[in-house]
Amino acid sequence: MLLYIVRHGEPDYTTDTLTERGWTQAEAVGKRIYDAKIDRIFSSPMGRAKQTAEPACRLLGLEKEIEEWTHEIGDERLTPFPDGVMKSVSFVQNTYYRENGNINLSYEDAFTCTGINQSQMKDAVEFIAKNGDEFLERLGYKEENGVYKILRNNEEKIALFCHTAFARAWISHLLHIPLNIMWAGFQITHTGVTVLEFKNNPNGYTAPCCLCLSDMGHLYKENLDMIYDNQNITL
Repeated sequence: MLLYIVRHGEPDYTTDTLTERGWTQAEAVGKRIYDAKIDRIFSSPMGRAKQTAEPACRLLGLEKEIEEWTHEIGDERLTPFPDGVMKSVSFVQNTYYRENGNINLSYEDAFTCTGINQSQMKDAVEFIAKNGDEFLERLGYKEENGVYKILRNNEEKIALFCHTAFARAWISHLLHIPLNIMWAGFQITHTGVTVLEFKNNPNGYTAPCCLCLSDMGHLYKENLDMIYDNQNITL
């Protein structure tokens, strides 16, 4: 099985909808998903994710299946570090997640990392991990002690349209990357496509392998700008 994790296009967060640029990005990634011959499309219940999935659904003639657990992480990601002002853990300077020995924290100890330890991210990740493993079991892969037992050889390509904090938290769990390292070193841009392979190994067990992270090739193919999240950084 191939799992495509797709972030939504540029949003208007106040209305939870896509901007004009976001719709253009959604059309581009929709063509990418069509070309990949995706078999099933899932989406977060939030408007910006559902709208981003619409072009792919239209091109493939598929209905999107809503997964409530894939909504964006809410107040659990707020931290007062380092200035006492409540903000997303994503807005904390990434060096704090690596310095003073934090870079060597284990997966479990990562939740004690500076900044993250003042948030409720541990609860958020545990919720995503639990529901994500239940989702994968429905698709034929049951988590057992760090690997996944193959209940059935799933040869499908699955796309999930979702959000950046959610996606990084889930990828952190799936690949067992300490959360502070995920937040310090990995980002996902608008309509960035991440592909994880669950190979159907002959011994009956599999584990996710990242084939690409936040790929933007579809934007380049459609001659769209490659600016990262309106930050004036052209990739």
